[in-house]
Amino acid sequence: MKNNYNIEREKLHLPEYGRHIQDMVDELCAIENREERNLRAQALVAIMSNIQRCSISGEVADFERKMWDHLFIISDFRLDVDSPYPKPTEATIMPPPARMSYPTGGIAMKHYGRNVRNIIRSLEKHRDKELVEAVVYNVARYMRTKSFEYNQEHPDNGVIIRDIRRMAEFDIPVDEEAVTMIKNEYRLNGLGNSKRFQRVKKNTKNQKNLRKIGHSK
Repeated sequence: MKNNYNIEREKLHLPEYGRHIQDMVDELCAIENREERNLRAQALVAIMSNIQRCSISGEVADFERKMWDHLFIISDFRLDVDSPYPKPTEATIMPPPARMSYPTGGIAMKHYGRNVRNIIRSLEKHRDKELVEAVVYNVARYMRTKSFEYNQEHPDNGVIIRDIRRMAEFDIPVDEEAVTMIKNEYRLNGLGNSKRFQRVKKNTKNQKNLRKIGHSK
């Protein structure tokens, strides 16, 4: 007896109806007499309706139309019968997804992120100097953490001040003395104590030792 595995069969278009309904629809498409094809299509829709009513609870809007749509889907839209409803197409049943709009425009300093640049540029409309300096100070602290994640070392605070002015594209008040006094707290309290950073540090040390051994030979 020849084995008949599902993986070798034709893929079911609507698996909830089963293999038998799929085979019946395929036979329906092969009937040449249109009148007989229409009669069998109506009978098949009735069978499919009974299957669906057993699996759902409550009323479903346009239930009969849904069954006819399912009949055409199972036939892969090949079936030609007189349906009481407009015959669907693959484009109307399964329309292609709308193209998503992605942000355009490059970011000069990607390691800081787009939001940092947007926050800095939003300060242009504020006239409260103390508020602007407070926001810039907190942004500068965040920029140091992102720079450390990207380069595994803290930049000079002068670089942070320069980058803030570059991203602002306008004369922004910066308390340079306060920003210059920012310490390496992120390295000490955050990533510096993490398992990932310790592992990277250990691997770097091991590589240096291996290089020394190689040179000594």
